[in-house]
Amino acid sequence: MADNNIKSMLPETSETTNGRHHIKLSEDSLAKQTTTLNLGPTHPATHGVFQNILEVDGERILRTDPTIGYIHRAFEKIAERRPYYQVTPLTDRLNYCSAAINNIGWHLTVEKLVGIQTPKRVDYLRVIIMELARIADHLVCNSVIGVDTGALTGFTYVFQYREKIYDIWEEVCGSRLTTNIGRFGGFERNFNQAAWDKLDDFMRTFPRAFEEFQILLDRNRIFMERCMGAGPITAEKALSYSVTGPNLRAAGVDYDVRVANPYSSYEDFDFKIPVGTTGDVYDRYMVRNTEIWESYSIIQQAIEKIKDLDPSIYHADVPEFYLPEKKDVYTKMESLIYHFKIVMGETNILPGEVYHAVEGGNGELGYYLISDGGRSPYRLHFRRPCFIYYQIYPEIIKGGLLSDAVVTLSSLNVIAGELDA
Repeated sequence: MADNNIKSMLPETSETTNGRHHIKLSEDSLAKQTTTLNLGPTHPATHGVFQNILEVDGERILRTDPTIGYIHRAFEKIAERRPYYQVTPLTDRLNYCSAAINNIGWHLTVEKLVGIQTPKRVDYLRVIIMELARIADHLVCNSVIGVDTGALTGFTYVFQYREKIYDIWEEVCGSRLTTNIGRFGGFERNFNQAAWDKLDDFMRTFPRAFEEFQILLDRNRIFMERCMGAGPITAEKALSYSVTGPNLRAAGVDYDVRVANPYSSYEDFDFKIPVGTTGDVYDRYMVRNTEIWESYSIIQQAIEKIKDLDPSIYHADVPEFYLPEKKDVYTKMESLIYHFKIVMGETNILPGEVYHAVEGGNGELGYYLISDGGRSPYRLHFRRPCFIYYQIYPEIIKGGLLSDAVVTLSSLNVIAGELDA
């Protein structure tokens, strides 16, 4: 009776040979099985609100379907209902890891349309701000690559220096993360002594800390093995997808907007464009590290150049875009008129169509602006580098491991705010 009970529990396809049971597997059970996984939209490893639906065979990725739009805010349409100077805070929310570059890029676009010529000192001050932003952006990206490969220490080494950069911005404009820094024609105020002192402190102390960061990761065998060969991009593939910035240069293409189409007097500076060879995670990491040193060198050069210029200049002579001093508003009719027109957004912009790009933290950040002669943009389009190069992500992780998908995403530096404008 006991034997009959046991046999009744076995699958019908089982048979007994020499007292051992052998299970006959059906053809369906022998077929290859895959699993569907959600990477995001709320997974901490995505570093932003976007989703990837992965089809995996074990830990091997077979297919990926990305989904974006979770934080789309319609900035381009909002800009059509705002005075030009009120568009600046909208640009903060694109790549918020280097918001100052977004701000200055927008100002340069309007200046190009209107024909404003900025003084050299304004150009050099802008270069300092933008290169500080590039350093802050790359520090976040590369330290997070370390975190996603299990190395937290490097992140703690450089995090405080991003805060030092924010301290400088706070002295210049009063803000830290979303900066709203500068105005059409220059800056809203001159750099005070505290800003110069904090900049000097950063320039003096940063190199040693960043060298220690590189010692921790650059030749770390575990880090190298996790990064090398992961998510490679060929030069041909990068160009076909219109990839720009460090991700393009890591693939071996030496395109940089600062050199190809100089702005803000970048032609006055001596710097190199680092390029990689394989375009994998490790190349992207190394390119950004080298760019940090190049940005540091550019800031040094800008500080030296400014010493020979009039320290009182911090904006162009464009009273229709720059708020007059309060004492003049109280005593001069012309200043009062300009103050009212600027605050109320009643400054008309010349009609025209213009595109202007800057080298953002992630690549070519462009603004396509159409003006019909009114007080707000008729049409405005942001060229967000993240939105463009994120399209290559499913292709470069296909066939790789699930763990590589996370570190590859980190090395691309996909900022959700720049992905969904």
